[in-house]
Amino acid sequence: MSEKIFHYIDRNIEKVLKEPVGFIRYPFIDPGSVYDGNVWDWDTYWCVYGLLPLAERLSMKDARERILRHAQGNVLNFLDWQLDDGYIPMMIENGKWPEPYLNIQHKNGVLMNMHKPFLCQQIRLISNYMGDYGWILDKLPQLDRYFGRYRADYYHTRSGLYVWADDIMIGMDNDPASFGRPRFSTANIFLNCFMVMELNAAEAIYRAAAGQGADRSHWSLRADQMSQQREALIREIRGQMYDRRDRFYYSVDIDVETRRYDWFHQGLGVFWKSLPIRIATWSGFLPLLAGIATQEEAEALRLHLNDEAAFGSAYGVPTLGRNEPMYNTEATNNPSNWLGPIWLVANYCVFRGMLDYGFTEEARRICDGSVRLLEQDLTQSGCLHEYYDPETGAPVMNGGFINWNILVLNMEAELAKEAIK
Repeated sequence: MSEKIFHYIDRNIEKVLKEPVGFIRYPFIDPGSVYDGNVWDWDTYWCVYGLLPLAERLSMKDARERILRHAQGNVLNFLDWQLDDGYIPMMIENGKWPEPYLNIQHKNGVLMNMHKPFLCQQIRLISNYMGDYGWILDKLPQLDRYFGRYRADYYHTRSGLYVWADDIMIGMDNDPASFGRPRFSTANIFLNCFMVMELNAAEAIYRAAAGQGADRSHWSLRADQMSQQREALIREIRGQMYDRRDRFYYSVDIDVETRRYDWFHQGLGVFWKSLPIRIATWSGFLPLLAGIATQEEAEALRLHLNDEAAFGSAYGVPTLGRNEPMYNTEATNNPSNWLGPIWLVANYCVFRGMLDYGFTEEARRICDGSVRLLEQDLTQSGCLHEYYDPETGAPVMNGGFINWNILVLNMEAELAKEAIK
């Protein structure tokens, strides 16, 4: 394990473990840097994912208990601000409003994106670490409403895929497959892969509830439904989002239909469900992390990762293929720049997917590049940043960012574990 990176995390982790403030009623974890005091959906998940394996090594007093308290608080804060119709905001900020701004907008009839599919994943992560799901069982009706809202507003029945409302707060903010495109037109590979993982986590939660006698038959049925929805979604992802020509996974445009503007369009109509948006981003590798890809598809994705013209970098995985016309590494915020810069969360997701499919050499290369990147940053600036230039490894912006940068330590530990199998 990189001692330089670990010691930096150890010295600074208390800065992002926040106590309740304003209408944020439970402890929480923020990403650090400019995001001080904000509770974010997938950010909190990945931070907890990175912290739990470190808990026994951290010098902070009662580290394990404190991390668990704040991790549970992340979840409880989002459920605390769930609206009656099931909507959960993507971010909770302690600001000038009496409640989260996104909730105010939703109440005013603005249909926007909701909490990315990491709520159940964080619940399962915490519960498996504790060996106990009891802390969340009384919140299960809220999970039902959460999935109900997703199905009502973001599930495209004809394609069987999930869609973003727009490009606001979608994680990889300026992904060209969604950024600047018409509302509800993109079934993003990012969203759909993580939804597969979310449905899988929900099934585990519901089965735990059934196993603990909490209305056994109801939760067993709900677990079966989650499993069925997951398998149906996997079929559509494989059928529509894997491009057999390019042998890569893409987001797709679902705004396809026969538009009869006049008398002429009376014959064969649009019978396909979607059209590929052939832009190669790091999220095209997510079917490995989600366990969706076949072994043959995985071999093809491995070749894409090894293509120096596209995803080659000494520091991991550029978030956009370097041979794409939109490739750009400038510093931007709101949206953050995912048009090529290195993000450690992307590095980890591709690393883990490669490792899961047996591609240890590629996984090790990503890990080594990630360690090199962060150690270089600590040596030169004394802190970690949010994202980095894939050509030079130079930090682009937002010093003091911690969050999913912790995942570099997961990579090292997971590679070491793989080596002794």
